[in-house]
Amino acid sequence: MSAEALSSAQERPMVRNRTDGHVIECNGDKAIIHAKTGPSITASDDYWSVGQLISIQVAGNRVVGLVYKVDLPHAEWQQDADQSIHIHVELVGQVDTQLDGKLRFSSGITTYPHMGAIAHRIRAADLATIYTTSLKNTVSIGHLSQNADIPALISVDSLISRHFAVLGSTGVGKSSAVTLLLRKIIAQRPDLRILILDPHNEFASAFPDLAISIDYSSFDLPYWMFKLEEFGEAVFRGRPQIAAEIDILRDLIPLAKERFANVEAAATSSLLKRERDAASMTADTPTPYRMTDLIKLLEERIGQLDGKTDRPTMKALRYRLQALVADPRYRFMFSAPATLDTMRQTVGHIFRVPKNDRPICVFQLAGLPSEVVNSVASVLCRMAFDLAVSSDGNVQTLVVCEEAHRYIPADTSAGFWPTRQAIARIAKEGRKYGVYLSVITQRPGELDPTILSQCSTVFAMRLGNERDQEIIRGAISGASQSAVGFLSSIANREAIAFGEAVPTPMRMMFETIAPEHLPAAHMTQQQEAMRSGDSHVSLDMILGRMRQLNAADNTATDHASAGFHTPEKPAMVQRPATPLPPPVRSQWRAAESVPIIEEPRKPARSETEGFRASDLIRSFRTDKT
Repeated sequence: MSAEALSSAQERPMVRNRTDGHVIECNGDKAIIHAKTGPSITASDDYWSVGQLISIQVAGNRVVGLVYKVDLPHAEWQQDADQSIHIHVELVGQVDTQLDGKLRFSSGITTYPHMGAIAHRIRAADLATIYTTSLKNTVSIGHLSQNADIPALISVDSLISRHFAVLGSTGVGKSSAVTLLLRKIIAQRPDLRILILDPHNEFASAFPDLAISIDYSSFDLPYWMFKLEEFGEAVFRGRPQIAAEIDILRDLIPLAKERFANVEAAATSSLLKRERDAASMTADTPTPYRMTDLIKLLEERIGQLDGKTDRPTMKALRYRLQALVADPRYRFMFSAPATLDTMRQTVGHIFRVPKNDRPICVFQLAGLPSEVVNSVASVLCRMAFDLAVSSDGNVQTLVVCEEAHRYIPADTSAGFWPTRQAIARIAKEGRKYGVYLSVITQRPGELDPTILSQCSTVFAMRLGNERDQEIIRGAISGASQSAVGFLSSIANREAIAFGEAVPTPMRMMFETIAPEHLPAAHMTQQQEAMRSGDSHVSLDMILGRMRQLNAADNTATDHASAGFHTPEKPAMVQRPATPLPPPVRSQWRAAESVPIIEEPRKPARSETEGFRASDLIRSFRTDKT
């Protein structure tokens, strides 16, 4: 470039002065505009840039178009001369001026642009009109990418009641966006409860003032709250289940529940418990039973089957159960006292009844045995739905599934069927009862398309995979299809939002979150401390955690595979006295002899919390039988 040309380019004013283009081609959904650019044009160089919205004057209205391509009629650029360019736009709607002078945006177009119609950059007032929604209960979550002065508004009610998804590659700010959305939701809907399935243990630090955190060392999820399929997944350690052994469990678990109920009734002399119809119990009824009773029933059957073909199957199942109970990694299933019905504490703590100013429960799945994570997710999602139904919609819960492709993969033969079924039930029927779904994933191409199609609002962040982009392209209906072309190059924290919660697809930038509210902030602080030399590594602590996470893995596998040998030992294998220092248990499980939630009571309670948790549990169990 010559010195004169460079000087001329530097002296051009970089302001968005208006310049006009003219329509030279138009069909039902797209148009081509001819315009001039060069040294004599006072508008900025990016006036006709891709991704911007423009207006086309048609009578008294302005048709709105999204620029998705800019090219030259002839592939030759002349630096020092004015030249023609073609702007390709996708028509997305029109802005009308009402009789009272107010502006109104409509996604339909009544009159299409004619040849020679004048086009220019959209006015700020028109842009604000497009994204100023008439939906109820709106909140700002950021600003438009085209104009930072215009807020990005969403309807909270439409967002949660029809489910939503946040999609994007690793490192683009998905977790931060989810944190922002959940804080906005809680601020607008304080009656709502939120359950986060957190596979990376990163969200607890994002809500220090709003959430309780549950990890593998501080919670109980009794085995008798698992349905038969879910319990079988734990018994077989994620391997294919043996139908004959499952059938035995289906027969014996109701008998173990009946035996426990009879002992409980005799001990308490309760007329109500004596009148309980034990025959109505099934393997899926969430009522307590003792593992010792189940194993004794197995041994009784083994004693009656000497020499018969079913005896090896019975013995294999007995050793699987003994290995499961002895495995310290499954302590959360067996640590609660077997003589107490702890369902009230468990449900109340996880689903925040009462909330006690902390409506969010972050359920940390990292640290759980990988073969039981799907079972735990299935139990939690199923309980969320059943709780909403049993409470007649008084306990409304938003279930957030991070890394959702793990639980509901596109391949129907993969994953765990009960988990897929529980999440699908929320997606298809949950809004009628007050239980909602949020799907978070970096691999939408590996997610069950049926579940994704139930999410009526989608925040699509940067996605480089062509298959993932095709899924988003299929989800955007009507105009703005070309917006998908920007997904591979949009910035971090930027997203294309579309669906029920926004008036029209919009490219927006999420608000910045305070550093102390970022997901995994504790990990970031620890890493910074290590870099600055303010911290040291405790190898003993690391090795202790490694042993606690992986203890008895090989032993349990060997026991399960060696089930045809019968050692002369008691039916119930006792857990080692102190294989590791016992984990610190949270205060809600204070005294085993007093089965109530030990949380401070608040004097003021909302109307939605005026019901008793015991009534919910009674209704819950009635539905299951």
